Amino acid sequence: MNIVTEKKLAAGLSITSNAIIIILKFIAGIISGSISIISEAIHSLSDFLASILTFFAVMKSSEPADSDHPFGHGKYEDMSGFIEGGLIIFAAFYIIYEASRKIFFHKAIEVDTTLGIAVMLFAVVANTLVSSILFKVAKKSNSISLFADGEHLRTDIYSSLGVMLGLVLIKITGIQLLDPIIAILVALFILKAGFSISKETLNNLLDGSLPAEDLKQIEEIVQTYKGNSILGFKNLRARRCGPDTDIEITLIFPANMSIFECHKICDDVENLIKQRLGQVKIMTHAEPENNE
Repeated sequence: MNIVTEKKLAAGLSITSNAIIIILKFIAGIISGSISIISEAIHSLSDFLASILTFFAVMKSSEPADSDHPFGHGKYEDMSGFIEGGLIIFAAFYIIYEASRKIFFHKAIEVDTTLGIAVMLFAVVANTLVSSILFKVAKKSNSISLFADGEHLRTDIYSSLGVMLGLVLIKITGIQLLDPIIAILVALFILKAGFSISKETLNNLLDGSLPAEDLKQIEEIVQTYKGNSILGFKNLRARRCGPDTDIEITLIFPANMSIFECHKICDDVENLIKQRLGQVKIMTHAEPENNE
């Protein structure tokens, strides 16, 4: 099975799983009267919309470069991840709003916890399995949108666990006010994840540089040739573009070195960088020393 097919299957699995969980959570929330369960359903609904975005982003980013997109379609994945982050943030604020209304303006109603606990447990198990698949495929394919979708589901795991434990406490103590309080705590956790995803993908959309540790690895590889063949380097530029990493670097060689030798060393450096950083597109420029 090729990696593109794996990505599409993983995204499709996420969509199916989320659809089932949303239906179950909304049913449980309505029957039980729990704002925390309904909040979880809203959270899962944002997951579902994000999964659909991921599916189409993965399909689009897999298309080869064309005349309209000569550098490929990788940024569709970054855009998908950014929108996903926004959906998470919106869902979190909505949950806080609804839970606050219940605390300050409405008398807490009796919550039937048994059904909610069962549904939350199912959601935890299902999302754990699906998110592990998404992270595995995302790592293999270097897909930012699959990774964002996996992060989406991971926040759902923790929030579902929190709601489930809260429902257990309500069942034991009978304190109904715990329900909206748990919903707000879940929302704060979701909000943090949303800002984190949005920050990373926005950096990619604006062609922000790679993390310092990645740039350091590139420099270390070049340094291994310094003294024997490469005299130095300059104009190192690197960015993320969807599943790919684009790198440009100018390598400085002795003026008397042949084009053949320079080209061979450039190839060696590029291969080492690809081995170290994964899915990479590299453009190296060979320049003689003292070139003005």
